[in-house]
Amino acid sequence: MSLAWATRQAPSLDEMTALAEAAFARLPAAFRALCEGVVIQVADFPTDEVLDEMELESPFDLLGLFQGLGLAQDEAVAPTGRLPNMIWLYRRPILDYWAEHEETLGSIVTHVLVHEIGHHVGLSDDDMAEIERHAS
Repeated sequence: MSLAWATRQAPSLDEMTALAEAAFARLPAAFRALCEGVVIQVADFPTDEVLDEMELESPFDLLGLFQGLGLAQDEAVAPTGRLPNMIWLYRRPILDYWAEHEETLGSIVTHVLVHEIGHHVGLSDDDMAEIERHAS
């Protein structure tokens, strides 16, 4: 048995951000092009306001979130004074999910990222699964 894990720590916010950036870079170019202007952020947990708005019982119930206007809605709203579209990845819930499942951390981050981007562009679950398959 390897003791390599004896000194390992959970990824920091910066390390999780780097993991998300690497996952985004592996997504198909045409898919990434749909995300122009979308800001990807990593936080430990969703805010209390998000938890209340989504009526979640625990901050561990949400792995990621798209905030903003999807592409279909985007054309109908004037951009003046509007915040950028954002994708939030929540480090602690993702790590908790990782600890309870057999998937790699990278595949979980990719899944959450694709799912949240999918909300931005209006993709079906089948479309998102296909994009994930190409990003692996």
